Amino acid sequence: MLTGRKLALTLAFTVLVAVAFGVSCKGFFTGNTLQSVAIQPSTLDFQVNATQQFSAWGTYQDNTRSQITSGVVWTSDSPDVTITAGGLATAQIVTSAAATITGSAQGLNGTATVNVIGDVTSMSVSPTTATVTVNAPGVAFTFTGSPGPPTYITVGNGGTLTITPSNSDFTCTVGTDAKGNPAEVCQAITNASTGSPYTITMSYPTPSGGTATASAKANISGT
Repeated sequence: MLTGRKLALTLAFTVLVAVAFGVSCKGFFTGNTLQSVAIQPSTLDFQVNATQQFSAWGTYQDNTRSQITSGVVWTSDSPDVTITAGGLATAQIVTSAAATITGSAQGLNGTATVNVIGDVTSMSVSPTTATVTVNAPGVAFTFTGSPGPPTYITVGNGGTLTITPSNSDFTCTVGTDAKGNPAEVCQAITNASTGSPYTITMSYPTPSGGTATASAKANISGT
């Protein structure tokens, strides 16, 4: 049997062992470390002058998920969208089709894609008909949005261009018209059809969720 003094010494020794074990184990057990970062919302159609609050969510080592409320660094890769240190984004202008919002925390990044939509409810095109000569400099078709922004619509700032019939020998690329305005410059090469004209149609999303369109005709002439 343990005497009172021996019992006290045994208890004291047990406590010391437990403390020492706890100290020694600190190196073996790490904190619940952050494994990945996700941004919400992850995709967004964003109108000019609108604002949107983004948030960063972390997935941790134990598979739990929670919002990261501090230490997040927010950036945008486009002048179309600015974002504050607190994650509040504003669509400023429309010069590109999309922007990427990045939230960084503890060396990990999460991203969201923002599609900037201008204030366009109708669209016109100039010229409405033109002749494109095979193997000659291209013809510029200028698509104008109203009321805007953007004033001029191309595939570079959110427009969708469709050419009918589809033919790799008749193509359009973003360029400028004679006045220096953004336009789709269309060119024809050797095997472009000189029969029926090509129809060039530009589409652009409207704030109400619809689509504004305008079409032009390109007649092909040989060299």
